[in-house]
Amino acid sequence: MPHYCTPWTAAFALAFAAGAGATLCYLYLTTTKRVNNEIRSGVLDLIGNTPLIRIASLSEETGCEILAKAEMLNPGGSVKDRVALQIVTEALREGRLRPGAIITEGTAGSTGVSLAMVAAALGCSCAITMPDDAAVEKANMIQAYGATVERVRPVSIVHPDHPVNVARRKATETPGALFADQFENEANYRAHLQTGEEIWRQTRGSVHAFVSGAGTGGTIAGVSRSLKARNPRVRVFLIDPPGSSLFNKVKRGVMYTFEEAEGKRLRNPFDTITEGIGINRLTANFGKALVDDAFRGTDREAVEMAQYLLRNEGLWVGSSAAMNCVGAVKAARVLGPGHVVVTLLCDGGHRHLSKFHNPQYLAQMGLAARSQGRGLGFVE
Repeated sequence: MPHYCTPWTAAFALAFAAGAGATLCYLYLTTTKRVNNEIRSGVLDLIGNTPLIRIASLSEETGCEILAKAEMLNPGGSVKDRVALQIVTEALREGRLRPGAIITEGTAGSTGVSLAMVAAALGCSCAITMPDDAAVEKANMIQAYGATVERVRPVSIVHPDHPVNVARRKATETPGALFADQFENEANYRAHLQTGEEIWRQTRGSVHAFVSGAGTGGTIAGVSRSLKARNPRVRVFLIDPPGSSLFNKVKRGVMYTFEEAEGKRLRNPFDTITEGIGINRLTANFGKALVDDAFRGTDREAVEMAQYLLRNEGLWVGSSAAMNCVGAVKAARVLGPGHVVVTLLCDGGHRHLSKFHNPQYLAQMGLAARSQGRGLGFVE
């Protein structure tokens, strides 16, 4: 079994191989050994190589092996640790960021937590802008790492006060600052070439399908390219929440959603309680994705799945992870019994206590969980 390099050496390898394509990256990543497998070089060396776990209840109910990358076990608590490390290390190496400078970003929260952690580890400062309707736990975590948080009202990306545009302005107005730009910065998807390699290694090449939601699009792009480079027959499915246009982009080639119709949009930016996935524009990262098909998911399905995983597995996950598991069940039904379906547990439930895991909030939204037992009838 091959040894894997640290995320630090992986980041340098990806950049070194940029001109030669992903194949050289894969060769480097799968042949470089750790200097010491027992001692890690600080918190950043804990990022990646997360366990792949079998979700027994979903597997037994669908007849497929449903496996999930436990990305909430990254040190910053989410899949976004990989992206933050990749963005910052590439910028440092290329001279676009210098030690002690400030990193800015607009985010719903998880990328902000990860960037704040990476910045603290590398002696940089960090300023995060996030919508004021995102879970407050994320803002508190960002501040705990020493970063600043500005919360703004949720508006369209074309509005100058969208979190991304505010963060971009801050970087422009601050000498030496780096705007992380997770949506358009392709370091995002490059980080997940390694995620795909890990999945291939952990399944010993037996994976039949990968399922993921998309916000920036980096995860599904990197993993899909990595897996399909190994086996073009691996199916890649998008699971898309309410209010997002990506479902129609995959199915019909058009970025459109019913909620975008005049008079139909109920909330900005999306009519959903699911945070971290769903978008109404085509990002550079999603443009790299190799997606075969797409499913729609609902808030009801995500809430019920989160409670299902708690009840049957003791797994406490966030809203996007719950939606991913909904997608995994839908993929299993399409493929039929006997297949291996892999998805991601993007983050844990602890950063969603004020909303997605708040019974009072869910009741107010008409989404209080109702299902019991191990049946999957709540997945449409």
